[in-house]
Amino acid sequence: MNPSFLLAAFCLGIASAALTRDHSLDAQWTKWKAKHKKLYGMVGGIWRRAVWQKNMEMIEQHNQEYSQGKHSFTMAMNVFGDMTNEEFRQVMNGFQYQKHRKGKEFQERLLLEIPTSVDWGEKGYMTPVKNQGMCDSCWAFSATGALEGQMFWKTGKLISLSEQNLVDCSWPQGNEGCNGGFMDNSFWYVQENRGLDSEASYPYEGKVKTCRYHPKYSVANDTGFVDIPSWEKAVAKAVATVGPVSVAVDASHFSFQFYKKG
Repeated sequence: MNPSFLLAAFCLGIASAALTRDHSLDAQWTKWKAKHKKLYGMVGGIWRRAVWQKNMEMIEQHNQEYSQGKHSFTMAMNVFGDMTNEEFRQVMNGFQYQKHRKGKEFQERLLLEIPTSVDWGEKGYMTPVKNQGMCDSCWAFSATGALEGQMFWKTGKLISLSEQNLVDCSWPQGNEGCNGGFMDNSFWYVQENRGLDSEASYPYEGKVKTCRYHPKYSVANDTGFVDIPSWEKAVAKAVATVGPVSVAVDASHFSFQFYKKG
């Protein structure tokens, strides 16, 4: 194919995006870029503006339908606003089920009456919301969240644990840093390593670096872990009786990319 034709087609696509630009959103676009420190070149800026506008229109339509009772949750613009859903899935979904070591099977308590609701956050079991950034390390955050809750259960102390420690150091157990991993592998690492550093001593950087674990700063351990059957009632029983548990959720849909509440 003629390179000049490709260039012309590309320029036509950029021009089309510019022609459909909704200028009533310009102020919001400028504010959003400043808030999230987004910088683009000319061509990239036009494309990202078009993607952002499409996402904004989708969010507004969804929320309008929510007000009509068609949905049970609301959506809002966030840091992922200039990403297509395909890009979001590539960056954020680092869960690797096929590469993990299994724990023992969870034993449900028979005749247990499950409460209608449990909020472990209100009871002090959960650290503030964290951000994995542009690193496929969701597995590490899921693992530390469960460990933090269990440590609070046993000691009454809530300490933020180091996801970066897992990202850098749990490769021998099957995790792959910013290319994905699994929570069971993380628990296995903590067991074999006999410790996990605190977030304060080993802060998150969102990229793979040399393992810098130091026993001096270890604040958590793992004496064992179990796998919960993947059906709703078993998970509910585990959450009700054990506390915060580590789960993997398919977050590839637009509804998760821009989820707000509900």
